[in-house]
Amino acid sequence: MSELYKPNICIELHYLPGIPYLALLAGSRELVLEQCENYQKRSFRNKTILAAANGELVLGIPLEKGKHQRQPIRETRIAYQLPWQNQHWQSIQSAYGNAPFFDDYAPEIQPFYRKSYTWLFDWNLALLEKIKTLLHLDFSLAFTENYQTECDPGWFDARNQILPKKTSSTFSWNYQPPVYPQVFMEKHGFLPDLSILDLLFCTGPEATLLLESACSFNR
Repeated sequence: MSELYKPNICIELHYLPGIPYLALLAGSRELVLEQCENYQKRSFRNKTILAAANGELVLGIPLEKGKHQRQPIRETRIAYQLPWQNQHWQSIQSAYGNAPFFDDYAPEIQPFYRKSYTWLFDWNLALLEKIKTLLHLDFSLAFTENYQTECDPGWFDARNQILPKKTSSTFSWNYQPPVYPQVFMEKHGFLPDLSILDLLFCTGPEATLLLESACSFNR
C-alpha cells in the first residue's frame, strides 16, 4: 500500500483476521473498530480459516445460546461447554507445526488459548493487539461511539466487506493476494486469503512487507 495515502479505516472485529483484513490495517493511519453493531451470523466475527493437511479448515468459536442478529456485539458471550480452545490450538499446531516460523511466533499466540474471555469482542481485540505488535504495525486504534450506517467523511468504510465465500474481487479497494510458500502447497496448491497466522508462520518478518504491498486505494 502506498505510503503517500494512508486512509482512516472503520471495520468490525474478526477472529484471527484474514490476510485481506490485515493488509488494510497495514496501510492505515487510524483504525476505528465498530463496537456498536449487532452480532452477525455467517461472518468472520467468530471464524477463521487455516490451511491444514486436508485443505482449508474453518475454526469457529462457539457462542452462548441466545445469539442472534439483534444482539449487540459487546454482549455476545463465548461458550465454554466444549474445550474449543484446546481443539483450536491443536488444529493450529497440526497445520503449522512444520512452518518455518512457527517456533518463533507460537509462544506469543498459545497463551490466549489458556485464558478464558467472557466476551467475543474482548477475545478478538486481545488477539488483534498481539498481532499488531508481532507485525510491527503503527496505526492508532479507536472505537465507534454509536452506530452509523455511513462513516464520517474522510473515513473508509470497510465494514462487512470481508466475508466467508466472498471473493476479494468484490472489495471496494484494490487488493492483490500475496503469494508465498505454504506448508501444504504441494498437496493443495496455493490457498489465498487465509488467517493471518498462515502468513505469519510461513513468512515471518517478511509478512508485513507482503501485507503493505497487497492493498491500494483509489482516492
